[in-house]
Amino acid sequence: MKKVKIIKEWLKTAQSRQKSYSDDRRTNLEFKENYWVFLKVFPMKGVMRFGKKGKLSPRYVGPYRIIQRICEVAYKLELPPQISLVHPEFHVSMLKKVVRDPTFIVPVETVEVNEEWTYGEISVSIIDRQVRKLRNKENAFVKVLWRN
Repeated sequence: MKKVKIIKEWLKTAQSRQKSYSDDRRTNLEFKENYWVFLKVFPMKGVMRFGKKGKLSPRYVGPYRIIQRICEVAYKLELPPQISLVHPEFHVSMLKKVVRDPTFIVPVETVEVNEEWTYGEISVSIIDRQVRKLRNKENAFVKVLWRN
């Protein structure tokens, strides 16, 4: 009986330690109305959810606007008509906040395409040169900055 009590105490201390670690790292997510969020798509094999299927399907779809806060952990989203058959209320664990940075604008460059649907890659400059030695031979590596 003494050993059983000792083991129970050890288990209790281990559980409390793990709980304190998880509580420190857990964040309480709260969203307001008209916030934009991404919706999590489960990567289940062979199941098609929200029109996404396969190994390389994205983990999140969206962004979607929050229409209403139902309770502390449930939100109602404004979904497009393509996925209108899906129930629009989701748990907070299924949502991810959209962080939009107005300073980050990706420049769109025009790529000229031939009749064969190919384009020419033009080297701009050589960034780095290295020679890697193996046992019997040396390989030259060149890092090139390309346009397009």
